[in-house]
Amino acid sequence: MPKIRLRILLDPDGHIGPGKVELLELIERLGSISAAGRALGMSYRRAWELVEEMNRIFGRPVAEAQAGGRQGGGAKLTDLGRFVVTRFRAAEATAERAIAAEVAALQNEVERRG
Repeated sequence: MPKIRLRILLDPDGHIGPGKVELLELIERLGSISAAGRALGMSYRRAWELVEEMNRIFGRPVAEAQAGGRQGGGAKLTDLGRFVVTRFRAAEATAERAIAAEVAALQNEVERRG
């Protein structure tokens, strides 16, 4: 089944796409930037760089660290982070619906080649 991948180029110099949004979703679910990075096969450093890039793009934090205790620290999304995830997934669903017929036509041509 064909699938689209949406990347939104934001002015002046940033973008948000499925990888960054999945990282945010995993931070929310797992409660940790390092665990979210591991789940995506990336280092903590790379995961933190992507979070910091999103913080820069939006001008305020999308995730915040939680103070450590006996179980150690963690992270959670801010209201902005949850907003970014929600709006991106809504845009993705809208785009998929809008181009479904064109994507199906392209897939039909691929299937006809055999």
